[in-house]
Amino acid sequence: MTAEPASAAPKPQRYQIGEVAERTGVTQRTLRFYEEKGLLDPPERMDGGFRLYSDEDINRVTYVRQLQQFLGFTLSEIKEMVEAEEELQQLAATRRPDREIPERLERIATSIAALSRQLEVVEHKVTNLTAMKEELGAKMGRMEARRAELTKQMQDAADSRA
Repeated sequence: MTAEPASAAPKPQRYQIGEVAERTGVTQRTLRFYEEKGLLDPPERMDGGFRLYSDEDINRVTYVRQLQQFLGFTLSEIKEMVEAEEELQQLAATRRPDREIPERLERIATSIAALSRQLEVVEHKVTNLTAMKEELGAKMGRMEARRAELTKQMQDAADSRA
């Protein structure tokens, strides 16, 4: 029997699909759909074929849900946001201050490109929401003008009877 070195990292926690569904508030079917659409990496598998998810997977599902629920992002927009975020995290995880300046500049350019993709998705959403807001504001203005017109007609009719 061999002892593990004291410096060995603890084995990461893994969760079965039902537990992940419960923790994240999505169905098991949704988790499989996210996997199919590339929003979630294929999970590890137990010997019996059961899916095993990591804490990172749970965080990813939570992030996808936030983008869908709170911001109304489409699945393709979410995929773009998630892929860019993964790229940024990978760059951050491999950051070394001793890299040569040209390599550091290349990594910064990669980060800027990923952030630009995310910003483009958000700007597109903001543009659409702004247009919708303006349209609703115009409708509201027309309804308020019509109400004021009808209220004036009603008062004029009441005044003419008095």
